[in-house]
Amino acid sequence: MTTAAPGATEATSDAKLDVAAPDTFRAAVRALESTAVRAEVRIEPIRPPQRLAPWSYALSADVIAGDGAELATGRLVLLYDPDGAEAWDGELRLVAFASAELEPDIATDPLLPQVCWSWLIEGLESRGARSTAAGGTVTQTNSTRFGDVHGPQTTVAIELRGSWTAVDTDLAPHLLGFVDLLCTAAGLPPEGVTALQRA
Repeated sequence: MTTAAPGATEATSDAKLDVAAPDTFRAAVRALESTAVRAEVRIEPIRPPQRLAPWSYALSADVIAGDGAELATGRLVLLYDPDGAEAWDGELRLVAFASAELEPDIATDPLLPQVCWSWLIEGLESRGARSTAAGGTVTQTNSTRFGDVHGPQTTVAIELRGSWTAVDTDLAPHLLGFVDLLCTAAGLPPEGVTALQRA
């Protein structure tokens, strides 16, 4: 992990790209690795899934509170198939997973799954990510604690699984849009906005 600018971090990997990797895949990975994200988000390269595509790359993304608590977590996987795939409508497919416990004031929204999916789509669009063939699922889970278990009695967690095809190798807007989804799910204000403290 290296510092890109005050209040920002970059996703970097100590492992060098395979010299045999196609230029398109290498360019896409470099775009992900060089993207600076907001300071509350920790980005790290992880082992990608195997056999889903000839070439793959993966990042973990965690939203961390000032006290070190994890507010949201996610993974973003890049799949590259130079022959393309009919379902993808392209060669570069991004697969995302995001999970977070939600604030009580939005957890009761009956349209919560639709709202969470809109966070992803709007995040990609607002960042200018050029994409197609997006699809996925949102799962809402309600948990009630009993006995000697710390934390609020009832919590609502959301899990989003989605994928979409990048039109080109400029994947920085895609990563930033995904990070925006995580930060929204974590209850953070938009970047550059200071949240008012509740009395």
